[in-house]
Amino acid sequence: MERWRYLPKHITYGFEKVRERLGCSIGARRIAMNALYLILGSETALADRALTKLNSQLKEEKCEITTLFAADTIVGDIADALAPSLFSERRALIIRDLQDLPEDNRDEITRYIEQPDPTTTVIFVHKGGVKGKALLDAIKKAKPELIACDPLKKEAEKEEFVKSLFLDLGRKASTGAVSALVGALGNDLRELQGAVGQIAADAPSGLIDEAMVDKYHQGRVETTGFDVADATLDGNLSAALISLRSALETGTDPVMITSAIASSLRSLAKVAGANRNQKSFELAGQLGMAPWQIDKARRQLNRWSPAQIADAVGAIALADAEVKGAASDPIYALEKAVTRIVSSQFDR
Repeated sequence: MERWRYLPKHITYGFEKVRERLGCSIGARRIAMNALYLILGSETALADRALTKLNSQLKEEKCEITTLFAADTIVGDIADALAPSLFSERRALIIRDLQDLPEDNRDEITRYIEQPDPTTTVIFVHKGGVKGKALLDAIKKAKPELIACDPLKKEAEKEEFVKSLFLDLGRKASTGAVSALVGALGNDLRELQGAVGQIAADAPSGLIDEAMVDKYHQGRVETTGFDVADATLDGNLSAALISLRSALETGTDPVMITSAIASSLRSLAKVAGANRNQKSFELAGQLGMAPWQIDKARRQLNRWSPAQIADAVGAIALADAEVKGAASDPIYALEKAVTRIVSSQFDR
């Protein structure tokens, strides 16, 4: 089975966890794109990266690209987007969050995949799980090119991912540099992507080594917005304030800190409303979260009630407005919000 032969070898890693996972053969020469692609998995960083690569290829082929979010579609939207072109131009349709597609719209896809248009490329993006499984199974029977975006669990897989990110940017990094980044940010692929982008842009030409990682990114990899969020949601006020000050001192934007805390609170709220008897990997697709994120939120939920989560959401929303200009002292606004959120966990 040959997949992704039209992509350079070094940029394909982000599509599939590791090449062995799909057992695909990857070469360096470009061939025409296929009619159907399925980006499947709960790791959104990998899914977005895969979609970016496909979008780039579609633009090279001068495709007219239409993107639909499944939950927002009404009957007829997909059929209209897939209708034959009078001028036979190259076209593409991307359907994101396929698991959220309304039941009434699914026939438009199942009819199309029985005999797809050779001048059109359709890309389905599905987060996995049991939601929308019947449609997913029907698409799989049509034999699309599968791009698996499952969470990366092994350190070696994350290190290979980081190497590929550097190569995407035309840079090479030493083993020590790659290991240092994975050790600091390995639980969040998006933060890894951001770190690689910054280091690649700032470092002088040549091999990026561990010393360059320390020089350009040490503060950020040691203390990030998500470190502040973790300590805050864990109820550790002293650690939260220390992390907050460290993050600010090393250049982290206050808005990124409020964003990280808000994201963690949203994860808590999602998991709080989910079936506790379901395993994390079963919920991953439904909630749009990686299994490790669900497990982490479940551990944190032992300290939280729905009312406390709601209060915390209000506090961070206020802080977000204040750091964006509504207050004269954004640092004080952040400290006040962190203190309030931690204190609320002890109000019973």
